[in-house]
Amino acid sequence: MTTRKLGVVMNGVTGRMGYRQHLVRSVLAIREAGGVELADGSRVQLEPVLVGRNADKLEEIATRHGLTRWTTDLDAALGDDDLPLYFDAQLTAVREKSIVRAIDAGKHIYTEKPVAESVEGALALARHAEAAGVKNGVVHDKLYLPGLLKLKRLIDSGFFGQILSVRGEFGYWVFEGDWQAAQRPSWNYRAEDGGGIVVDMFCHWNYVLENLFGAVNAVTAKAVTHIPERVDEKGDRYAATADDSAYAIFELEGGVIAQLNSSWCVRVHRDELVEFQVDGTKGSAVAGLHKCVIQPREATPKPVWNPDLAETQSYRSQWQEVPDNEDFGNGFRAQWEQFVRHVVDDAPHPYDFMAGVRGIRLAEAGLESSREGRRISLG
Repeated sequence: MTTRKLGVVMNGVTGRMGYRQHLVRSVLAIREAGGVELADGSRVQLEPVLVGRNADKLEEIATRHGLTRWTTDLDAALGDDDLPLYFDAQLTAVREKSIVRAIDAGKHIYTEKPVAESVEGALALARHAEAAGVKNGVVHDKLYLPGLLKLKRLIDSGFFGQILSVRGEFGYWVFEGDWQAAQRPSWNYRAEDGGGIVVDMFCHWNYVLENLFGAVNAVTAKAVTHIPERVDEKGDRYAATADDSAYAIFELEGGVIAQLNSSWCVRVHRDELVEFQVDGTKGSAVAGLHKCVIQPREATPKPVWNPDLAETQSYRSQWQEVPDNEDFGNGFRAQWEQFVRHVVDDAPHPYDFMAGVRGIRLAEAGLESSREGRRISLG
């Protein structure tokens, strides 16, 4: 079988996510494996061209990985007919304009989320891409986590019976930057730069809830800035103008209630940095990044509330772990392969710009709910 080439403009690979997950663990890993296999057994090999604003960083990354093509001139890269696919992992604040330029150049688009800073901007991109006839996709990485793939398998098997509720906890303590360096860049805490945990995480929560449990019909949320001042990468103090924590109730179609806490101001007392507990009439499960444990109805213990006696049961030990009986691989790479097949083979890819629009819509509704102190309907 033959191997064809697919040139990819990769914009924003000097950032943490763009470099680690998309370049190294996805595109370069695909190259090392000989390309993406198509339905007929042939392969597509990816040929990346690195794009960014910092020439020194681009050259260093290219040299480190044996790549020969990089540029700070986005328009030149978009003008190359041998590069039909554009990928964007830039800051949200500059993503929309770059995607418009890529669509105008006739490129197929694969991008990190949020795809734009507003619902209006994201809708405009979706309409522009449709009018131009270019294929488009938005990263939906949480769906490919091993823990959530196990959870999806439980749902499809009917394990839960009727699903009643979902409770999720996400987050960890991000250091303020004074006595210990922060684990996240400072722009995350400046609203004027597109920061904020609602904008960052509600787009994820929308597609997780939508694809596993049902579309979100309404949201009640409270977004707060627990730590009002932080220290940036240069050691300078700055005002944290964006929310660093959010507490939300999502009402889903079918009557499922989801409660999700998202915080960069919480110390972890759980097995993984994100966990979802799903309770149903026939069983429950707790899924994280990798692990998933279950408790069926037949094995459910019978606790009795008695505050006068010390607890003797080990509740965690009463759950059974779902086995790792398949190789889930890297979720970012799986998405790249799926989108490449969509571009070359016209294989299905449901996570398009409109899916991105729904994520931004939920984020905006969450912020509106927090500002106005009321439930926001999405119907």
